[in-house]
Amino acid sequence: MPDTAEPIILVERQGAVALVTLNRPGALNALSRALRAEIVRVFTELKDDAEIRAVVLTGAGRAFTAGVDLKEAGQTGFALGVDEDAKSIDLARAMMAYPYPIIGAINGFAITGGFELALLCDVLLASENAKFADTHARVGIMPGWGLSQRLPRLIGISRAKELSLSGNYLDAETAERWGLVNRVYKAEELVPAAIKLASEMASCPPVMLKGYKKMIDDGFGMTFAEGLKEEVRRSAEHARNVTADAVEEARRQVTERGRGQQG
Repeated sequence: MPDTAEPIILVERQGAVALVTLNRPGALNALSRALRAEIVRVFTELKDDAEIRAVVLTGAGRAFTAGVDLKEAGQTGFALGVDEDAKSIDLARAMMAYPYPIIGAINGFAITGGFELALLCDVLLASENAKFADTHARVGIMPGWGLSQRLPRLIGISRAKELSLSGNYLDAETAERWGLVNRVYKAEELVPAAIKLASEMASCPPVMLKGYKKMIDDGFGMTFAEGLKEEVRRSAEHARNVTADAVEEARRQVTERGRGQQG
């Protein structure tokens, strides 16, 4: 049964930013098959939306998401949706295909599959109420949306093992200190701060925004030497289409913005 008559995902457009809210608060936004299918649908549609150039992803109520709906899984069986026959619920595939920045506004619990969903975002901001935990080992399920690979690269292998092999909770302050989240805000300030950051990113030229994100992501999967070579290759390719007039106009805009930020 749904928690309310409302949709299980809410999408609010604010200029070039889409605020996407997981909306099963009564179930701590647990990732049922229906909710995963909605995440896939929303990100697939936003991918082709010419007006939207950044997404803020958050949760309603006390949780970002408590992870895969284990109550449902106990009745229907467990499925991540990572095989070719289950693309409709493969939220990792859909989010990784989204070309623009995704800001995760972690408002509360981000547990196991919910932790994985958070790690699929490009940048994480957290409220003071945020708590992270990886209970895969305790539940008896292997991660399949990238947690075992992304988490060590963010916070270091030793800290990742501490979290994943204990199942212990990580509070927002420690998550910030460990580099998991960029900043921690008071609960009421979190989403406005995330929308502000997303809007700043969305104000960059769309081609640059997509291309730069892709270059960072692609390079992160390479060795350092390979990444440097790839940066030079893409930089040279891009420069062929940049005119002197375009550089001058960009310089003027950046200078004006810098003066404004300095007060």
